[in-house]
Amino acid sequence: MIVNAVPEGWEIIYQQAHALLAAQVAFAWRISDRPARWVDTLAAIAQHDDGQKFWAGKNGLTPAGAPANFTMLPFSLAQATQVMTEARYQGRWRCLLTSMHLSFLYEELRGQNFKTDAFLDEQLENQKQWRKELKINKEKARQAYDLMQWCDRLSLILCRSQLPEAERTLEVSKGPDGVQYHVIQQKDGLIKVNPWPFEPKNFTVSVEASYLTQLQFTDENELTTALEKAPIREKYWEIAK
Repeated sequence: MIVNAVPEGWEIIYQQAHALLAAQVAFAWRISDRPARWVDTLAAIAQHDDGQKFWAGKNGLTPAGAPANFTMLPFSLAQATQVMTEARYQGRWRCLLTSMHLSFLYEELRGQNFKTDAFLDEQLENQKQWRKELKINKEKARQAYDLMQWCDRLSLILCRSQLPEAERTLEVSKGPDGVQYHVIQQKDGLIKVNPWPFEPKNFTVSVEASYLTQLQFTDENELTTALEKAPIREKYWEIAK
């Protein structure tokens, strides 16, 4: 989950909700650069965080008892494996993009653990096989994944409230066209992306967030109960050319 400190306590955005926001961003991408398997790509983006590990013990809490942001959690091979297992039920295209995402996230761990290395090797072999079966070359697969990664990155920027103040620009990442994009929040609240990569001239995206006033929890059961009762509000961003 994504955890933000807010005046009332904690703002919690589930990673699956963040993924849905990423799919909303992708849905607006310019038509000329959309992958051929467009609907499948949107589904892969919307579900790339499915298979998250259920909390057990205190994995969802910091040592101080606060809700733990996903960046604080260690790599879980079981969770990564489950992500791929769930992707398989929807087809090879989602498998390919999901596997490429796991490679992007975890290749930096190579050499630390033989089981992790075996998992990473398996991803590369599977990606090669899926590309062959889907009759798509490596470059086209990379372009599709770069779109997924770009939308994932912008969604995280929004969900983690990382837009700089005073209309300063922030790098997103390179898009499927190899162009480096930047995002800026204007004084009027509108979000601007340079250069403009979207089909519409303006559109609105949103995500649901839960709000906790309790700052510390004794265990994850207490946190889970609080989240089930927490008020939910929808956050909106208007992205305009």
